[in-house]
Amino acid sequence: ASAQALFNSPSLFRILVEAKSRETSEAAIQDITRIIKARHEGEDDITVIAQDSVVNTFDEILTALTLSVTGIAAISLAVAGILIMNVMLVSVSQRTAEIGLFKAIGAASPQLKLMFITEAALLSVTGAVVGLILGYTTIIIADRLYSTFSIEVPLWAPLLALTVSLLTGLLSGYVPAARAAKLDPIQALAKR
Repeated sequence: ASAQALFNSPSLFRILVEAKSRETSEAAIQDITRIIKARHEGEDDITVIAQDSVVNTFDEILTALTLSVTGIAAISLAVAGILIMNVMLVSVSQRTAEIGLFKAIGAASPQLKLMFITEAALLSVTGAVVGLILGYTTIIIADRLYSTFSIEVPLWAPLLALTVSLLTGLLSGYVPAARAAKLDPIQALAKR
């Protein structure tokens, strides 16, 4: 009655209650439910929301967001892998005469594979470094704009980004490298 008079409201919508400790919160929830039910003539017409359930809800939302971002990242990696493979295939086709010359002077197929796989790895790592620079720049700007929130990047994140990028480059560069290594030196030099 005092709260209704104070807020000039015929009913209450929400009551906030603070328990003495985390251990007593469950007992407090049971007491609140019992008292309100007794005062409402046995009707269970309230909902008690504990802070733990709110935290769990946010946890579920963040998990869903993490999975969504992971899916987007996987698609981006697949696209990047295809782009690297296409660039390397074009590179092999444009450098056919050079490959033929290498083979004519004694370069072995494994050496040619290594050369093209190294190029693909450098291409992907360069992309990863540019991405990390853009990411850290964005984090620095966001940290300055929203200084009340602490924005930190765990050490494993950039290391994992570089590793995944390198693996993507190595896998994507293998097919063009194998194609370059299989070229016949005479036919490759003839295309000059």
